[in-house]
Amino acid sequence: MLRPDGLAELELAVAATDPYWQPDAEALAERLGLPCLKKYNLKFCEYPQLILCGPKGVHLQVTGKKAPGPVMADFVTGAVAHRRKFGGGKGQMIAKAVGIKGSIRPSVADVTAGLGRDSFVLATLGCEVEMVERSPVIHCLLESGLKIAQEDSETADIAERMRLEHADSIEWLARVADTQRPDVVYVDPMFPHTDKTAQVKKEMAVFRDVVGEDPDAEALLRAALDCAEYRVVVKRSRKAPEISGPSLEGITPSFQLLGKSSRYDVYALKKLG
Repeated sequence: MLRPDGLAELELAVAATDPYWQPDAEALAERLGLPCLKKYNLKFCEYPQLILCGPKGVHLQVTGKKAPGPVMADFVTGAVAHRRKFGGGKGQMIAKAVGIKGSIRPSVADVTAGLGRDSFVLATLGCEVEMVERSPVIHCLLESGLKIAQEDSETADIAERMRLEHADSIEWLARVADTQRPDVVYVDPMFPHTDKTAQVKKEMAVFRDVVGEDPDAEALLRAALDCAEYRVVVKRSRKAPEISGPSLEGITPSFQLLGKSSRYDVYALKKLG
């Protein structure tokens, strides 16, 4: 459940990892309307989660004993860097789903941006990507990660193809001008991932706490279909049902791409290229 300001119903505060970053923490806390701590102890903090500002940017940190590591939008190191270098290029399922082939690089609106990993993959492959995120907290993580990527020599050119909007995606799609409609709208509603890795479980737990549930998938798909120029791509758990509802009566995917734990439902509106 989201509060009117978009923040989930939980206790959350902002803090700095060391005094140097305190001004950044205070500015972010004021922007989000959250308390800012001058001191904290991760093991015995009164807040279940903190937004931390530090040398690695802005990240979310669960508190308490045996708390997992931070959650952040990292476009430079770790798994994202490995996928950028060794991820399979145009042969990846997501590339096929959005219609990348030959010289075709569709513009993509990722309207459930999350931590931006799929957006970054698409930008790596040459697509211009608009990321839309309604959670103000997750938006801050994306904003921080994008800034760091823009300043890194290996990712700066990729980050230049990524833009970020803080908005409710259904409302954003409804107000896109006809001349600015994206070729593809990419939708990844929150669902129970079957990936059992510690990282995925940690991030999904954080997302559900901070963002809340995702009850408007039908309305989002309907808005995406009304906005996209060529196709809508919906990422789902492999065994999850297709998104359905009264506003989608008679509408089914044109085709599906199946992976080990997830699939892509592709709604082709007209031919790309």
